[in-house]
Amino acid sequence: MRTNMGKTIAIANQKGGVGKTTTAINLGGCLGVLEYKVLIIDADPQANSTSGLGFDPKSVKNIYDCLVNKLPASEAILQTSNPNLHLLPSHVDLVGAELEMINLPNREYLLRDSIDEIKDNYDFILIDCSPSLGLITVNALVGSNAVMIPVQCEYFALEGLSKLLNTIKIVQGRLNPTLEIEGMILTMYDTRLRLANQVVDEVKTHFQELVFDTVIHRNTTLSEASSHGQTVIMYDASSKGAINYLNFARELLQKNDLTKIGNNDKIIDINHEL
Repeated sequence: MRTNMGKTIAIANQKGGVGKTTTAINLGGCLGVLEYKVLIIDADPQANSTSGLGFDPKSVKNIYDCLVNKLPASEAILQTSNPNLHLLPSHVDLVGAELEMINLPNREYLLRDSIDEIKDNYDFILIDCSPSLGLITVNALVGSNAVMIPVQCEYFALEGLSKLLNTIKIVQGRLNPTLEIEGMILTMYDTRLRLANQVVDEVKTHFQELVFDTVIHRNTTLSEASSHGQTVIMYDASSKGAINYLNFARELLQKNDLTKIGNNDKIIDINHEL
């Protein structure tokens, strides 16, 4: 199933440990299962998306080669175990890339220019950003149509979001006027904690329609899948984590008018015992 035009989404939050990589891998995996062609770009020097999809970051061509050494992106893209899911991997060398890029002309547009040749091959490109608002993340925002913000269901969930939203406004004003906020996805939700419910209410009160209806529950299968180098939908399709991300993928498609799912079929029941 192909869309008329691909969409590039940066998954960003300068706060670490909020589920950016988990969301990139598993949203991409579920979109792939739904027969959309997806490329994940690992733009984090920790290379967790790379290892989480079963690749050794030290032994593959990567995004650093594309940004700094001008390697064509097509020569670094890897096929995952899901035939519709591809990966442009990362490497620890990306830590130093910002210093090497600082004096290059049009430094904010290097990622956009790098993926320009391959973007039409995909329905979705998901960029897993590092937990910072540095030059690589700015490149991701400049090269994207939209930004998705994972928000962890814990105390201080909204801390630092104002800095991210301000960075997005600056990028919109100076570098990428068409950049939109795709939405906020609430992650690591624990039904046993009253605080988690308070965070959900607070985020939805503050940001209203920008918040996706789907909430990603805390689920050990998500970690297990990554440790085996697989997306959760391929590792255990019946797990709560897989169902959450499948719901999220379907909601994203619905939001972008890419599917005609009826309201009654829109959300799978996630409250049943698994």
